[in-house]
Amino acid sequence: MPEKGLWLQNIIAIIWDFDKTLSPEYMQGPLFRAYNVDAERFWGEVHALPGYYRRAGIHVQADTCYLGHLLTYVNSGRMPGLTNAKLRAFGGELELYPGVLELFESLEQVLETPPFRAGDLHLEHYVVSTGLAEMVRGSKVASRLSGVWASEFIEEPAQPGFDADGCPQEGPISQIASFLDNTTKTRAIFEINKGANKLPELTVNDTMPEEERRVPIDQMIYVADGPSDIPSFSVVRKHGGLAFAVYDPQSSQHFAQADKLRQDNRVDSFGPADYRHGTHTSMWLTLQVQNIAERMMRKRKEALGRRVAPGPVHIEDNAETRGAKE
Repeated sequence: MPEKGLWLQNIIAIIWDFDKTLSPEYMQGPLFRAYNVDAERFWGEVHALPGYYRRAGIHVQADTCYLGHLLTYVNSGRMPGLTNAKLRAFGGELELYPGVLELFESLEQVLETPPFRAGDLHLEHYVVSTGLAEMVRGSKVASRLSGVWASEFIEEPAQPGFDADGCPQEGPISQIASFLDNTTKTRAIFEINKGANKLPELTVNDTMPEEERRVPIDQMIYVADGPSDIPSFSVVRKHGGLAFAVYDPQSSQHFAQADKLRQDNRVDSFGPADYRHGTHTSMWLTLQVQNIAERMMRKRKEALGRRVAPGPVHIEDNAETRGAKE
């Protein structure tokens, strides 16, 4: 008897960037305000770091070197006592673009209608960001998320000879635990695809047939704001998923950037980061969730036709058959 598939493949996933996609500000904003740090100066220093260290023959990753510089601010006393708990609390101060929470709810309601409910279809939201995971987990959208991929910090690091069964001590953040850059964001896509985020024994490098993967990529929509997301846009679209670019409605430069992504065929469509009911972005995402769900149900019906032979039925005894018997 053949084994049942590992996953039902009944999930539609929307994968969101965070800064300038769900939120109009960079998530470090509340942190800088709390510690009276000049944001322009901080980012100016970060942008200068690759050239600064290059003089010593050291290569630093431009996308993520801000994490180390953040720790330098902590260690130098500019951000004293910064813990993961504080980062999560600062996440609660992050502003969201209009309509974000309402759209999450209305998109989920699309699958609450027949026949999608009968098909047990579900929608999951994920954040994949080069920002700070704890701040995303503290944000107003956190309760709606099925997972977060972003950069994380260790507070008190394990010392030589540490008790492997013990628990890490709390304290100010002191080391980088993990990070995402613009390229490694694509790893998160495949972890969602294979279900590695749901079963710890799975890894992104495990060989798995397409029909056994938890969320086929053609059931994904990737939403982000800029050229830094081109690797993720490309991966999703290459495998049949959809890519959507958003822009700040107050910025003509940001609009031009999103339009360039469309011209270059990097995305399927683009719209303002305004998620209220009736906006272009809200209607496009709603339509695509519905289209994907309808396609999933058609595939099921086709599979049923291929795999299930009709059973015998009674033949009615009508006038024609009676005449044949006589």
